[in-house]
Amino acid sequence: MSRFLTVAAAQMGPVGREERREAVVDRLLPLLREARERGAELVVFPELALTTFFPRWFLDDEVEIDAWFETEMPGPATKPLFEEAARLGIGFSLGFAEKSVDEGGESHRFNTQILVAGDGAVVGKYRKVHIPGHEQNEEWRPFQHAERHFFEPGREFPVWRAFGGIVGMAICNDRRWPETYRVLGLQGAELILIGYNTPLYYAPDPQQNALAGFHNHLVMQSGAYQNGAFVVGVAKGGVEEGVDSLAQSVIVAPSGQIIAQSITTGDEVVLAKIDLDFCDLYKKTLFDFDRYRVPEAYRLITERRGAVPPP
Repeated sequence: MSRFLTVAAAQMGPVGREERREAVVDRLLPLLREARERGAELVVFPELALTTFFPRWFLDDEVEIDAWFETEMPGPATKPLFEEAARLGIGFSLGFAEKSVDEGGESHRFNTQILVAGDGAVVGKYRKVHIPGHEQNEEWRPFQHAERHFFEPGREFPVWRAFGGIVGMAICNDRRWPETYRVLGLQGAELILIGYNTPLYYAPDPQQNALAGFHNHLVMQSGAYQNGAFVVGVAKGGVEEGVDSLAQSVIVAPSGQIIAQSITTGDEVVLAKIDLDFCDLYKKTLFDFDRYRVPEAYRLITERRGAVPPP
């Protein structure tokens, strides 16, 4: 028996600092329609898809900062995307900056991704756990990477039963950490959706610049293989506000093989028809966690080092 799903990676080109949310949504809609016309049932958009990558500037005015954040989803600017998706009967995943208020009235800011079903209903929300960059203004940099100034980390990697399988999400820097895939894999994730914005210049160690594309694919391919899951990695690429960013959006099979990849640095749809049952060829053989994984060994090692054991 097979569980087929056609999934699309909707890569985006640059979004300017002055580009309004409505204009960005007007760019997302054709990508959504193209994906549906080509048979997609789920389309994945990048991290912080609705705005330019604003953490490249160090801002300290609270009003100016709040202008980059969504307080509701859908909101006035994004409602047309939800409505069109429901009309077409296609689901989507979307990255955005979220400001929320807890029960005590305290505000929180997150780098967030949501999963939306084909009827326009929100299936789930994920908040980025591994926040990279720095908290303070580092004037020596040609541009900032101040995510830790703008966002607080999420605390969990949930999964949802949706689109005929078990779906998890991650955002940008999360893809570099094996814990991301393993925690999702331990929950049975078969499809992991990842949006990213990755500059091609890494100020702390520029010798890594030439390896950006290699590292990008390396972590997603290894995460897919070692956990028997499909991975969809979707970029916002091109030169955005003077910063050249990696594109190379991909769809990766549980074998670790790239089965679809973008060829431009702009707005582009790539898709693949995947069989979620293919995950079992790895989850029930090489990476049968219940049979072969030995969590007691990890616990013993970490206890000896005085560290917290893995989940």
